[in-house]
Amino acid sequence: MPEASSPDRPKGSSLAPLKALVPYLRPYRAHLVAALLALLVAAAAMLSLPIALRHLIDQGLTSHSGETINRYFGAFMAAAGVFGVFAALRFYFVTWLGERVVADLREAVYARVIRMDPAFFEITRIGEVLSRLTADTTLVQSIAGVNLSITLRSVISLVGSLAMLAVTSARLTGMILVLVPVVVVPLVVLGRRVRKLSRASQDRIADTSGIADETLNAIHTVQAFTLEGVNTLRFEAAVEDSFRAAVRRTKTRSSLTAVATMLVFGAITFVLWVGAHDVIRGEMSGGQLGQFLLYAVYVAVSAASLSEMWGEVQRAAGAMERLVELEQATPTIVAPEHPVPMPTPGRGDIRFEGVTFHYPSRPASAALTDFDLAIRPGETVAFVGPSGAGKSTTFQLLLRFYDPSAGHIRVDGVDIASVDPGELRGRIGLVPQDTVLFAASARENIRYGRPGASDAEVESAANAAAADEFIRRLPEGYETFLGERGTRLSGGQRQRIAIARAILRDPPILLLDEATSALDAGSERLVQAALERLMLGRTTIIIAHRLATVLQADRIIVMDHGRIVAQGTHAELVRSNELYSRLAALQFTDSPSADRVTS
Repeated sequence: MPEASSPDRPKGSSLAPLKALVPYLRPYRAHLVAALLALLVAAAAMLSLPIALRHLIDQGLTSHSGETINRYFGAFMAAAGVFGVFAALRFYFVTWLGERVVADLREAVYARVIRMDPAFFEITRIGEVLSRLTADTTLVQSIAGVNLSITLRSVISLVGSLAMLAVTSARLTGMILVLVPVVVVPLVVLGRRVRKLSRASQDRIADTSGIADETLNAIHTVQAFTLEGVNTLRFEAAVEDSFRAAVRRTKTRSSLTAVATMLVFGAITFVLWVGAHDVIRGEMSGGQLGQFLLYAVYVAVSAASLSEMWGEVQRAAGAMERLVELEQATPTIVAPEHPVPMPTPGRGDIRFEGVTFHYPSRPASAALTDFDLAIRPGETVAFVGPSGAGKSTTFQLLLRFYDPSAGHIRVDGVDIASVDPGELRGRIGLVPQDTVLFAASARENIRYGRPGASDAEVESAANAAAADEFIRRLPEGYETFLGERGTRLSGGQRQRIAIARAILRDPPILLLDEATSALDAGSERLVQAALERLMLGRTTIIIAHRLATVLQADRIIVMDHGRIVAQGTHAELVRSNELYSRLAALQFTDSPSADRVTS
């Protein structure tokens, strides 16, 4: 499981992570074959150019015949034309392949991440995940697309040119081969260094993304507490760290390029110097030396290109390693291999049996301890208690975002650990206190409650939640874009959208984190009436912050330090339980400005 900026994150020492691209390439074998064919034809045309040059020099120029020169120049231009056409085809197919593979990779990684449980996000920053989905996939895209094209071209050009060098002059080619280890060894050593620095650079970029995501998503809090300067300094420090890591990587890559260029061209210059003396001695023709020279240039350019691409491959391997971590991350909460089907229709019978739970990020502190509670179908239960009592934890466990450390939770008689989490959650409607809206229209935000719902059903749910009137007043009515996180709506309006979403879902179990807490008095009455109709025949658990909510519950559960300390009606508890009596006196009032209690 990835962890933001973890100092002990495995760095790897090979290109093995790039093997993970093979399954993504496999569905597009036809495009890959087409690219390779175009590459081979282009390479053959390119390798024929030095031969055409040799004949042009040895036969064309020495013949003193314009017709002969024209013929050889025509052949030279034909080879160049074929090379140009098939080089373009190779570039298109390989680039398309890179774009397609990375698109599939992004989709696969996102699909895995969005199914991870909350425990994953307790230790993984959202900015880190976003960095991997953007910056890292961009690096992989380069190696799977344009850079792959350049690499394949350079490899074939290098191998083909070396073969033709041997045909042209075995003696001079032998000298080049002797010099190859002198060139290759420094490149491999520097390439490994580039890979490590590339991974460090990507980690620092992820840090900047994490800080930006964190502060921009909390921009109102940042500005309300005048923290702009503090967070600007934090971001600047992270950017500077990223810059320094990038400079270290760039210095090493620059050294790699310089060493590669000097070694390759130095070696070829030496060999050509020997070849020039062979021409003087009559041991080879001028055309042969020209042919050898052009092939040598091919070798030099290909080797230099490969040294440059080696750095890119190292960076892509580092990026792919980070993406593979996400792709292979396994959620703690998964459906059993053979899930038990839940009874149909759902009744809403809920039982907590000896449940003890510790959050993964707080293993030493129990959020719930030996928690026992039976909730009858159709019963309305209110949870009350001070902050940290474990009220919200019951929601988290009932939705199976976590599994208890001990004990069992049963819904309709079935242990929820034995059912598909998707089926379980499909029977639960949640209205959180902190409403989450998506960057979509009002209609689509409500439709998230039941994606297959018709427009009429969506509007009916909005009407029941007292949201229809204000939605129709929006510039484009139900089609109005609500902005990221619903920023174009007030808090009360956002809450009514969330309630409409739950009404549309029409589940047998409702979880309400004081669903009317953000509404004005008029809207609250309308929504409360809608909720009361919705709650009929359904099991409802409410985290209560208002006296009105407490009074309408069939039973009140008083919680403290993860345990049930009392239960009963409001009147009974006021008389018999000191904690509840104190909470009622301090927090449960009819004043909207003073009725909140943290859950």
